[in-house]
Amino acid sequence: MKAQPGKDLIIFGSGSIVSELTRHGLIDEYRFAVCLVLLGSGQSLVRGVPKRLPLDLLEAKRLPSGDDHPSLCTVDARVAVSHPNASVRPPNGVILTKVSRNQQMATNPAKRQVSTSKSSVIRWLLDSDPSIRWQVMRDLTDAPADEVAAERAEVATEGAGARLLALQAPDGRWGGAAWNRGWDSTMHVLSLLREMGLDPASDEARRAVGLVRDRVTWQGCGPQEADDNPFFAGEVEPCINGQVGAVGAYFGQDVRGIVDRLLAEQLPDGGWNCEAANGSTRSSFNTTICVLEALLEHERARRGSPEVTGARLRGQEYLLERRLFRRRSTGEVIERDRKGGAAWTRFAFPTWWHYDVLRGLEYLRRAGVAPDERVAEAIDLVASKRDDDGRWPLETRYPGRMPVETDEGEGRPSRWNTLRALRVLDWYSARD
Repeated sequence: MKAQPGKDLIIFGSGSIVSELTRHGLIDEYRFAVCLVLLGSGQSLVRGVPKRLPLDLLEAKRLPSGDDHPSLCTVDARVAVSHPNASVRPPNGVILTKVSRNQQMATNPAKRQVSTSKSSVIRWLLDSDPSIRWQVMRDLTDAPADEVAAERAEVATEGAGARLLALQAPDGRWGGAAWNRGWDSTMHVLSLLREMGLDPASDEARRAVGLVRDRVTWQGCGPQEADDNPFFAGEVEPCINGQVGAVGAYFGQDVRGIVDRLLAEQLPDGGWNCEAANGSTRSSFNTTICVLEALLEHERARRGSPEVTGARLRGQEYLLERRLFRRRSTGEVIERDRKGGAAWTRFAFPTWWHYDVLRGLEYLRRAGVAPDERVAEAIDLVASKRDDDGRWPLETRYPGRMPVETDEGEGRPSRWNTLRALRVLDWYSARD
């Protein structure tokens, strides 16, 4: 019945029925009505369930008891399974309920719709690649750390992560280059593997990154002065060096040379710009976000310094002062960068060197920034893009050759954008 299309199934069940259905992962939401006078020692409501179930409290009401003791009451509570272990992903849900005497079951359709939507979205996210699943488990559910780690380990051996690793040539390169404009180069693949959360300590990561460190240079991929540079020494443009610095720091490589260069290139307004070498004195959102991610990864690798942290904080203020997508001078919304290559209010994945509002918010979340009113408008923009099914689309895709597919295509619901959007909304909602 659960696998068939239709409305929710509501089951009034005993403890044994609850336990049996729970063990098989068939319950989406639980409804409890508890007389407080009965609380205390006793037997578990759901005996025989081997694993702790992460649950989200949807609603709790204090109701009159209906007898001669007004001090006593009934608590009516609704909770939803936030991380079901079931492999079955049905079109309808199952609700278990037990109500006390004299109490009618009341359902708030609006609230139920929202909660069911989020629960179904999480199931949809979990029904995907290991690179997404482990991050959903870590960031959107209460999955135990050992289960998260086990899922993360599969990034190296299954799905998109494994396919990316298999594309590496014996000379250590992907796409025949340290960097190119086609998104399939060494730098771009390592950036994708970082986004996927490939464990740097895994044997597969150590082997792949070791080949890059020992064999890959910038020969023919940048300015001639950088030809002989090892890959993790970077080249000259801060946007490229930011991306190389981020993947290098993430995978445990020494990128202090890149970081020192980036610190020296910070502009007076707090950001960075690849056009500074050509005389620009104003920062770029595109370049700044690349550098901020590199400095943050460097700090997270415990190789930071007060100078690095100070530069990063000035850089993030550059974004915050502009509310992540407005001109500081006029308050005008910036729809696209001045070259027209990046749509800042339309969300892409992967973003490569392009800035957008969701990428800016993800940086702030990862940096542990306490949200304030300067991000409220950006959060509203993210929330406005959620579709009727609680998902976010892939709004744009930048031209190039993807080494592996990461989404269903432009205009379709995107698991990556949905994961990222839910994380920043949770980050913002927890501000109090």
